[in-house]
Amino acid sequence: MAEHPHAQLVRKGYEAFTRGDMDTLRTVLAGDCTHHVPGTHPLSGDFKGQDACIDMYGRLFSETDGTFRVELRNILVDGRGHAVSVHGFTAERQGRRIDENGALVFRIVGDKVTDIDECVEDIEKGNEFWS
Repeated sequence: MAEHPHAQLVRKGYEAFTRGDMDTLRTVLAGDCTHHVPGTHPLSGDFKGQDACIDMYGRLFSETDGTFRVELRNILVDGRGHAVSVHGFTAERQGRRIDENGALVFRIVGDKVTDIDECVEDIEKGNEFWS
């Protein structure tokens, strides 16, 4: 059975992110896409527009000296414009290490991601790591 187009789009985004291929990632995101990051740390908040999202993704790598890694575990779709990805992520920063599970809830219109809501396993752990 073929993978649903929304799952294919999310997978394409993860693969581009993992390679650091921001040009391909831009083809996945709508121009006015918003990524919502939970917490109270410097990388939390609402990032509106492709440039703001791409800049934030770049900061994940620069703030961790390139150690940020994500492993996609599953993608779920509803066939109505929503997809949920489940992943694990690790990184090292300023003598600290994080190893957690996370999820992204995607809103997809046509063939573009218009909204991403990020969910994490432990918000306080993330606040401490990124602060």
